[in-house]
Amino acid sequence: MHLIPQTSMAVWDLSVSVEELGAEAPPLKISVTSDLHIGGVIHKVVEKTQITKDWSDHALWWEQKQQWLLKPAWTLDKCGIHADARLCLTPQHKPLRLVIPNGVTLRLRACFSSPVFRTVMGICKLLNIRHPEELSLLRPAEEKKKKKQKDEEEVFDITSAPLPTGSIIKLANGMPAFFTESPQMENVYKMLSVSQPAPPPETIAKMYRPTSKVDKAQVNSRWLDSSRSLLQQGLKENDKLFLRFKYYSFHDLTAQFDAVRLTQLYEQAKWAILLEEIDCTEEEMMLFAALQYHIGKVSTTEQLVASCPAMDDLDSALQCLEVKMESETSADEMLETMTAPELHDYLKIFRPKKQTLKKYKQFWFTFKDTSISYYKSKEESCKEPIQQMNLKGCEVAPDVSVAGQKFCIRLLIPEPEGMNEVYLRCDNEQQYSKWMAACRLASKGKTLADASFSSEVQSIQSFLAMQRTTPSSKAVQSDDSINTHSLVSPRYQKKYKPKQLTPRILEAYQNVAQLSLTDALLKFLQIWQALPDFGISYFVVRFKGCRKDEVMGIANNRLIRIDMTVEEVVKTWRYNTMRQWNVNWDIKQVAIEFNENVNIAFSCVTADCKIVHEYIGGYIFMSTRNREQNNTLNEELFHKLTGGHDAI
Repeated sequence: MHLIPQTSMAVWDLSVSVEELGAEAPPLKISVTSDLHIGGVIHKVVEKTQITKDWSDHALWWEQKQQWLLKPAWTLDKCGIHADARLCLTPQHKPLRLVIPNGVTLRLRACFSSPVFRTVMGICKLLNIRHPEELSLLRPAEEKKKKKQKDEEEVFDITSAPLPTGSIIKLANGMPAFFTESPQMENVYKMLSVSQPAPPPETIAKMYRPTSKVDKAQVNSRWLDSSRSLLQQGLKENDKLFLRFKYYSFHDLTAQFDAVRLTQLYEQAKWAILLEEIDCTEEEMMLFAALQYHIGKVSTTEQLVASCPAMDDLDSALQCLEVKMESETSADEMLETMTAPELHDYLKIFRPKKQTLKKYKQFWFTFKDTSISYYKSKEESCKEPIQQMNLKGCEVAPDVSVAGQKFCIRLLIPEPEGMNEVYLRCDNEQQYSKWMAACRLASKGKTLADASFSSEVQSIQSFLAMQRTTPSSKAVQSDDSINTHSLVSPRYQKKYKPKQLTPRILEAYQNVAQLSLTDALLKFLQIWQALPDFGISYFVVRFKGCRKDEVMGIANNRLIRIDMTVEEVVKTWRYNTMRQWNVNWDIKQVAIEFNENVNIAFSCVTADCKIVHEYIGGYIFMSTRNREQNNTLNEELFHKLTGGHDAI
């Protein structure tokens, strides 16, 4: 019998630098064997530092591989670590300067080791923002090197807050208890949950404003990768990032629990309008200004409370129920759809491609299911229509001037060769409200029988009523008490003097002065969401087989191909007709297959294709949410849809 001699594992030195010892300190050398686990390495390093403190938040960072070693039971051999590895023992949570949508800069501890998706979850938990999946982190734009700015930005430090990995005690209104520990912390929470005063017009004028869709596309190249950590993406302690709503699909927004979320969403919308990131008409701008003025006034005296029943129509106001209503179709609803009601009336139509002069012609129109048909007259409606247009998947935009009594609906209807542009002109507000509501529902594949039709009509009518001016002999406010140029975008600051703007804003203010703070915020968001370009994120792309760059718009329910030179929609594709999409990571090309053998492929010019992939997958993920699973976030599904390198 031969005894096999036991061979002991070779002992070798591993270099580990420790952040607590300072940047200049040499790395510590510890003797290890390849079967030593990561937890054992940390234990040896901590012992050698002779520093007594809580090391529970520390982990090892492998510099050459740019990765965290977060599995303490894994051995050095399993991790592939040899003597040439440079490791660093560093805290997983580090201070970060975070600019929230209202422009306030917070200094807080964020997780540098988790995927950004989970880091954002931690930040939102700290700030009491529900549904963190709707937000993400954006790098600041590269600043041109100019003279040193004398005024340093004010930073509010909340690094004393508990780490979001543990449980955070909350008060009845959802406010994290640590915000009550000092007057300074209470003031910070007030800045989070209460709208900030209007900025001086000089501030607005100095800020960057995109002038084209290509400019807007540059912003979207700065989103962080949700599936990689901050440290993996080159972020360092005390770096600055922006927290922004990335996905324009706001789920279950409730004033009672969402004071911070609602306020910051309003602030993001307000700045999008002030910085002309989204276009609106002059009448809409005056209404936005009036609502800002009103919100600024009532914010000093009111708190956010549950909204009144009239504002609970979130399909039109905040689109929360859209997915639920699309996915849940009962037998009764199907029967109702089969006998859907109709609209019919005389309207005027104009088709720019077919007529050179902008001349509207009157016809008899009928609206049935999701299609519009028109005839020479009412008497001929029993015959074949002149044309029938199916609005499913079309783009719908208002072209309205209440003061000028102009009530038009602009339709871009998908056709095999491109988009067919059509304008419908209504005679009055009542007619416009019904036909506009029908067009909006039809574009989503819904009929007039849908439960949301009447509320959509009411929503449009209330919006028009707000734009209706009611000149009053009584001066609502003296001219000096309202800083009008702080409430409108630079375009209108240049166009009108304050004495011209003041009466117009105050006229609009009379229509909203009775709203509570909650209703005013929701109304602002509702009107923002009704703007034609709402919720579209732009990217410059090159379609396969094309020689020129184009713009791709990504919205919560569709992809939009846009001609870069004239900025007109060329084609739209709805997500509900998408069969699959994948990314060829080698050539950085996104390929998408739709129903009816429609295939598109494009490479990304202004952003990494991972960002585009993440946007599409993210919106698909948002559509899977429902009210029953409000508090459970399927993180695994999000990463499956947005992070993988395989076909979905």
